[in-house]
Amino acid sequence: MASPRWLEAAPNVRVTGVELLPVRATSRTVWLIVRLRTNAGLTGLGEASDAFGFANTTVQDAARMQSELRAFFELVDGRSPLEIGAYRQRGGPLAMKGGLVSATAFSAIEQALWDLAGKALDVPTYSLFGGRLRDTLPVYANINRATTMRTPQGFAATAKAAVADGFRAVKGAPWDGFPAPGSSAAAIEAAVENGIACVLAMREAVGADVEVMCDCHSFFDVALAERVAKRLEPAKLSWYEEPVAPERIDDTREIRRRIQQPMAAGEVLYGVGGFAPLSRNRTVNVIMPDVKHCGGLLELTRIAAAAEQDGVQVAPHNPSGPVSTAANVQVCAVLGNFRLLEFQWGEAAWRGDVVRPREQFVSGTLRVPDRPGFGIELDDRVVQAHVMR
Repeated sequence: MASPRWLEAAPNVRVTGVELLPVRATSRTVWLIVRLRTNAGLTGLGEASDAFGFANTTVQDAARMQSELRAFFELVDGRSPLEIGAYRQRGGPLAMKGGLVSATAFSAIEQALWDLAGKALDVPTYSLFGGRLRDTLPVYANINRATTMRTPQGFAATAKAAVADGFRAVKGAPWDGFPAPGSSAAAIEAAVENGIACVLAMREAVGADVEVMCDCHSFFDVALAERVAKRLEPAKLSWYEEPVAPERIDDTREIRRRIQQPMAAGEVLYGVGGFAPLSRNRTVNVIMPDVKHCGGLLELTRIAAAAEQDGVQVAPHNPSGPVSTAANVQVCAVLGNFRLLEFQWGEAAWRGDVVRPREQFVSGTLRVPDRPGFGIELDDRVVQAHVMR
């Protein structure tokens, strides 16, 4: 009887190269796609986007990420992509000390290793985490970047368009551009009122049967967070996200005590230790680890497992490109306390052409593929047409 193909191929696969492909999605968004190459012709994909804050990713930012990636690549160069535990052991301490950019580079390499591991073993990556619990994943449309008119009418129109596209949950962040500390009381109040009106307009536009969430992007203090939340009670939010920075545990817990809405947080935290204070005593109802920042796929499963013990749900943060989404699909398929996956909607009309086959989005869900690894490859023709130069 012939040996399975993976038994013959997997032991001899070695990582031989890394490349960063900065894909310009919009004037403010660049998807930093990472690709590992091997001696066997297999490639593994990861994504390192959103490591530079709200500002537009620049050529200089991409060069910095390239440098960080090279440092972590040295830990896997010439090694089997199946040696993920060893990579995590060597690289994890460096990622923890190096800040968000370093953690994102470390996580991108980790993602690509899991993609390669699945391909080398000829199984979907979710099989390496115990097997999938679901065939489809509910997703919500993050409409924030697609909403160019930052008014109640603009958010309402975008939310309605996303629902027409099949989504059953939408989220906006209408306080982006909030006045800096020290601004006039009038400017702050005008921004507060506009944001509240935008969220209420979203609810009115989509009706009672669609979930609505709002992201405050940590612009508030405790008193203002409470005031805004009370004004938003008619919107019946599925969650109220990060009114203050998630590291401010005492403030987050106090807001949670004062308001009715469920709370969500944790966009850029790293590791089980970073999320433990949010899960402990249900400081928030939903944690939001980002596979690009939290330490990668394996760390995300461990974060989720710890949260499950505390009765907290997981809705991965993913305002990202198609590679991050594909990685998230693999891990969300195995999580017992999975809630929703974020999907960056309406950002680039050609988004679906970046990977082959295209994302399988149907009626508010993404289908979990059964192909090896993440189940995708890059369409290099499309990537090169949009690469940042």
